[in-house]
Amino acid sequence: MKRKLENSELDRLDVEGFKDVEKSPIILVLDNIRSLNNIGSVFRTADAFLVEKIYLCGITATPPHKDIRKTALGATESVDWEYRQNTLELVRELQAHNTKVIVVEQAEGATMLNDYEAISGQTMALVFGNEVKGVSQEVVSASDMVLEIPQFGTKHSLNISVSVGVVVWDIWNKINAQKQKKP
Repeated sequence: MKRKLENSELDRLDVEGFKDVEKSPIILVLDNIRSLNNIGSVFRTADAFLVEKIYLCGITATPPHKDIRKTALGATESVDWEYRQNTLELVRELQAHNTKVIVVEQAEGATMLNDYEAISGQTMALVFGNEVKGVSQEVVSASDMVLEIPQFGTKHSLNISVSVGVVVWDIWNKINAQKQKKP
């Protein structure tokens, strides 16, 4: 029989250890996210995969808030974050600092996530959009590329927190596979 592990057996970092450890070259940008629970879930995913930073833009709420805290489970303390009013201005600033801006959206010319080859060491900002309207067109137009998560059912989209989990895990996995191949 298999026994579930206790939290004390998982060998996780504490907040100070998280702050000191080398981060993934991944930045998350939340463009006008409405749901506080989605925001909290994104913080948890960011913590799990050592995301460098989260930018909360436009109407996206910021910590501390009880509904963010409820799903973040402390990740708002470990993951660096910053609020920005204007997503487009942030995108241009990130690009000026050699960060590749990748919008996760359904758009013409999008690269399917399973076909995307992440480049180890390249800092990338992944932009996720509003639950109803997605990423604003001006941000899509300004981005360096668009990634799309392949879907095969009747629905047109995934929940934003699910999308973040899928994309971050996939890219994190690809980056770490490349690191292991290097001599």
